[in-house]
Amino acid sequence: MRPAVTLTVYGAALVLVTAGAFGVGSAVGPPVAAAPAAAAHGDVHGGTVTEAPGLPAGLARTEHGYTLDPAATTHTGGPFAFRITGPDGAPVTAFDVEHEKRMHLVVVRRDGTGFRHVHPEMAADGTWSVPLDLPEGGSYRAFADFAPTGGEPVTLGVDVAVPGTFTPVEHAPSRTAEVDGYTVTLDGELTAGRASPVTLTVNRDGAPVTDLDPYLGAYGHLVALRGGDLAYLHVHPADGPAGPAIGFVAEVPSEAVYRLFLDFSHGGVVRTAEFTVPTSGAAAPVDPELLPHSHEEAPR
Repeated sequence: MRPAVTLTVYGAALVLVTAGAFGVGSAVGPPVAAAPAAAAHGDVHGGTVTEAPGLPAGLARTEHGYTLDPAATTHTGGPFAFRITGPDGAPVTAFDVEHEKRMHLVVVRRDGTGFRHVHPEMAADGTWSVPLDLPEGGSYRAFADFAPTGGEPVTLGVDVAVPGTFTPVEHAPSRTAEVDGYTVTLDGELTAGRASPVTLTVNRDGAPVTDLDPYLGAYGHLVALRGGDLAYLHVHPADGPAGPAIGFVAEVPSEAVYRLFLDFSHGGVVRTAEFTVPTSGAAAPVDPELLPHSHEEAPR
């Protein structure tokens, strides 16, 4: 197990002050361009990562000379295939094992729904491929998280279109998730510019789960995505027992609303609990039911 982890991503300050941080604005429009700033690779492997100039993790398709090259940018089902090309333009075939895998692929729709975390297999020519089921239409962001042999860890992102009916989803703040009879509760605050302890507690049918399975070398796996631009943050927990509590230390520099996805394994099955958490001081999405209602007929 690894020591306490600090999650660090640097970018322009982003304050979300209206409803729909992961709703209509980020789902139907193009991604918001981020101003160049110091950036961390989102996956922090113990301690704080040395920052490098550039965009926050996952916002660029090319970084440090490496490029995420999908076989297609429209996905209609079946395997999703891509290559990582290096500074010389040739496919990269040598990768280090990070958290028990040589490649982590995270896919999520731009409104923060449809989260997938899968592990592709690589062919001899450097083509990675994995079955990917995305039943809902919309614009998705695919993140390739890897460490090329002899290089620094990198997270690259690319947009992928999925044909079909698209109804954007707005996420109200949530700190409790229900999945397959499990209840996962998030405690702690995300405070911009400060290391913030966050604990996720797993219960099943009202009883604490104390025998979580190791998953990717830990008892939990957390991905956080920032509202508006989907800046990618990826951490693993501090040392601790096999549940019910899984601890993290998160450091986010900008006020925003974040979608958090916790992968945990129990009984040999991996499940994902989802949360929507504003930083302290950031405006949370507004419940439409709490807004004044007009008696005028809406325009058609």
